[in-house]
Amino acid sequence: MRPETLDNLHRILGDKGIVTGADVHEGYYTDPRGLGDVRPNVVLRPASTAELSQIMKVCHDTAQPIVVQGGLTGLVTGARPQHNEVVITMERMNGIESIDVKAGTITVLAGTPLQVVQEAADAAGMVFPLDLGARGSCTIGGNLSTNAGGNRVIRYGMTRDLTLGVEAVLADGTVINSLNGFMKNNTGYDLKQMFIGSEGTLGLITRATLRLYPKPKTQVVAFCAADSFDAVADLMAHMRTGLGADLSAFEVLWAKTYAAVLSDVAGIKAPIPQGHAFYVLVEMMGSDAAHDTEKFETCLGQALENELIVDAVLSRSNAEIDALWDVRDGMAHAMGKQQPSVGFDISLSVADMKVIESELLRRLQAALGDVRLFIGGHLADGNLHLVAKSLKEGPQPRDTIQEIIYGWVGEVGGSISAEHGIGLLKRDYLAQSRSPAELALMRALKLTMDPKNLLNPGRVFDMGTAPMAGNAKAPTP
Repeated sequence: MRPETLDNLHRILGDKGIVTGADVHEGYYTDPRGLGDVRPNVVLRPASTAELSQIMKVCHDTAQPIVVQGGLTGLVTGARPQHNEVVITMERMNGIESIDVKAGTITVLAGTPLQVVQEAADAAGMVFPLDLGARGSCTIGGNLSTNAGGNRVIRYGMTRDLTLGVEAVLADGTVINSLNGFMKNNTGYDLKQMFIGSEGTLGLITRATLRLYPKPKTQVVAFCAADSFDAVADLMAHMRTGLGADLSAFEVLWAKTYAAVLSDVAGIKAPIPQGHAFYVLVEMMGSDAAHDTEKFETCLGQALENELIVDAVLSRSNAEIDALWDVRDGMAHAMGKQQPSVGFDISLSVADMKVIESELLRRLQAALGDVRLFIGGHLADGNLHLVAKSLKEGPQPRDTIQEIIYGWVGEVGGSISAEHGIGLLKRDYLAQSRSPAELALMRALKLTMDPKNLLNPGRVFDMGTAPMAGNAKAPTP
């Protein structure tokens, strides 16, 4: 960056708003994937939308690329700085602006941690239902930019479903205020949707108005065992029919994943013995304290009678609810310990989930020999997480594993990214899930809104190269 540009930015932000040189610590280029390759020379810390707008005007005039950061909890290296990029962190744009309990809305700054929003809603007697394992570190701006999912999508939807309006700054510094609290607003294009899920490539989200819901009066959780995938799928249909909209989570662990949770995650006790093919966490959140537990128990009892499940443990206290959820949340920790390995976040039809383990193992073992596969996730919304681990000597054959798994996902019409985004890690495989016409429209939109390619350049797709054709990298199984 030229000295005069740095001076202009310093005048805008003051001493607290800019970090340079040796003062740039590892926290600005480290994410869950590890330490980045590039240490940024400049980190900009705006405290308001007005300051961010001025920053972007300077960057636009000097053609300075930027990368925006929230909590740096993303799993696709989208917020890691690359060569010649300046970091813009939203850490000072942090706080709750207003809560309207009657309207069921909360307006927050983009740098606010998700847990802070949850706690503010709770204090107001409401609930903000988005929930992720990184809740204490991830920020609302990051949740919006990646359209985060989490544990209760089946009931409340993705982040975009919880968002009524956003404010964003464009590449040239223009401020777009689509911040409103209306559920119905058919006044032309819904501009907020361009920014939600675009991973900071079309504009930088600064504020959001989010939906709140009344607190559930009851929460009941069961942990179950099933001996076939058909039984799991039938159980999901049965619980949906019996519980309706009160079904709030349906999480499934394959047997090897359950075993890894019990062996590799400290403090986890087995609610059900090993030896079954699948383990399912079912949760109900309702509003009828007098009858909800009875309804849940009846529904679960019918599942046992119909042999959809072979064993079950039902929560009787908040402590037991937490303990059962700890088993499910232990999946991420257990998968993370299978190193070295390659992780995936995909969406599939339920029919394809039935064969995922056998089909992927067949292909992976044909190419690589002995392979371990760990699978689990949010079955009811079609999202599975998996980790593949080759036992061959030497570094993990990451490219081969990705080509095989993403190739199969493309063949069956699935999504290579269910809730983590594309970033840099999945960019070369985007055409497995998007048609050439869709990719061309995305690139045209990027070119229109960011013609100098300054906002998170290279994320999602590379504007300098054509996207690869669908299944182009998929090997012959």
